[in-house]
Amino acid sequence: MADWTTTRVEDRLDAAADVFRSLPEVKPQGFFNAWPEYFHSFADQVGQEPRMRKPRPGPRDITQAEEALLWLRWLEVDDARIVWLRANRTPWKPICWQLGISRATANRRWQYGIAVIVWRLNGKQVPKKRSMEFVTRGVTQSRQ
Repeated sequence: MADWTTTRVEDRLDAAADVFRSLPEVKPQGFFNAWPEYFHSFADQVGQEPRMRKPRPGPRDITQAEEALLWLRWLEVDDARIVWLRANRTPWKPICWQLGISRATANRRWQYGIAVIVWRLNGKQVPKKRSMEFVTRGVTQSRQ
């Protein structure tokens, strides 16, 4: 795939966050519950709203999520953290508090992180001696 855009990368990272969120939690070995299993009778369930659950992610979803997670290795630690927190739908304010930066700086670094991933996925080398704005503009121009 040579036509990666910022939208496709953001969607894939969001999907990866959803997959990891829907996987069962990791429990220590030997974990068990001593309470007996309670089976609801038909009379208990009459008049209750059905609980709908999303299906568990399949092997392809998990593979794509792991692949998307590896993209974060191409970024600086703080930039990767911002991109992953935004994929997990974390609001800007806690991100800014955690990293000690302003909202504008966080947004600029998030856009730069997405742009670096797009450059690398499209097979281009990210220029080291150019500004963050140049890298970000290079991606948005190729998307039009």
